[in-house]
Amino acid sequence: MPRDLVRRAARRLRRVVAGTPPVPAPLPVLGYVVAGGDGAHPASAHVRVVRRTEHLAASGTAEVRQVDPVAFVDGTDTTSYAAVLVQRDILPRDAVQPFLAAAAARGVRVVGEVDDDFFTESGRQRLARAEYDPDRLASIDALVRGADTVVVSTPELAEVVRPVARDVTVVPNALDPGLWTAGATEDDDDRPGAEHRVLYMGTLTHAADLELLRDVFTDLTTTDGTPIRLEVIGVTDEGGADWFRRVEVPDGHYPAFSRWLVAHRERWRAGVAPLRDEEFNRAKSDLKFLEYTALGLPAVVSDRPSYAVARAHGAVAVPDDVGSWRGAVRAAVERGTADERAVRWVTGERTIGRDDDAWRRVLLG
Repeated sequence: MPRDLVRRAARRLRRVVAGTPPVPAPLPVLGYVVAGGDGAHPASAHVRVVRRTEHLAASGTAEVRQVDPVAFVDGTDTTSYAAVLVQRDILPRDAVQPFLAAAAARGVRVVGEVDDDFFTESGRQRLARAEYDPDRLASIDALVRGADTVVVSTPELAEVVRPVARDVTVVPNALDPGLWTAGATEDDDDRPGAEHRVLYMGTLTHAADLELLRDVFTDLTTTDGTPIRLEVIGVTDEGGADWFRRVEVPDGHYPAFSRWLVAHRERWRAGVAPLRDEEFNRAKSDLKFLEYTALGLPAVVSDRPSYAVARAHGAVAVPDDVGSWRGAVRAAVERGTADERAVRWVTGERTIGRDDDAWRRVLLG
């Protein structure tokens, strides 16, 4: 009898153990080092790093946290990171090598991220005009040379980076649908009289590109004589000129800026993205086309490698000819809405979440 009791108890225990769900393996921890904190970051950090990693966390792919580089190096941060993503010049020049050494000692992969040509002489000269000092450029160079892999946004930039990096992977820019989904619009109280507006937005590295549009927008009208006015956000420190108007955007970081644009999208009839034929610009991404399309605007862009793929999906790419630009802008304004092909492509292929496999492989192997 006792033996029967033991056997029955053993069978019950096996059934209980068999029915116990397995304990899930802990998620890999992905760290990132970017400027800012608590959601307040530069636009490039949001686009290339923060929004991407937050999506990986939300999808259950990884645990994600921002890394304090000082704590990482001195050992105060003991987290077992699978990889740490470091964005371009966030580490001071003299901190790059200690960070790389600490990562190597702990067996942590370092993924560098760059989204501009920081390496050719012409690229460095242009960035210097946008207030990139030599120490910032040296920091980026050291990171790219020492990282296990470097992620870039375009094939053209990959060709620039490849001679100095161990490994390079291209992951094109994509938009966060949480920021760029159309919602209710707001009225513009400062709307002037009868005119059509065209948007150009960008960083100070594009100040020279703005000059390409001077003769394009001077006295430009639609076929019925309605004036077409260029409005600029960012791009230049100039307060405005007789041929363009500067638009001041309420203070706020990239998420607030994006939502403000979406809310005011009916202010404009088209968007433009000029690029001079310069070595630095050949490595630029098509982010402006994505953003204009998300705003529902037709995009007129320079016929450069940056927009070669976008051209096949609704971007109007024009040569460096004033007459061609004027005609293309006029036609875009008169159309007033983004090409349906562009909307389908941006929504279906250039939105965060659609390219998770590529991003996951880069960061987590």
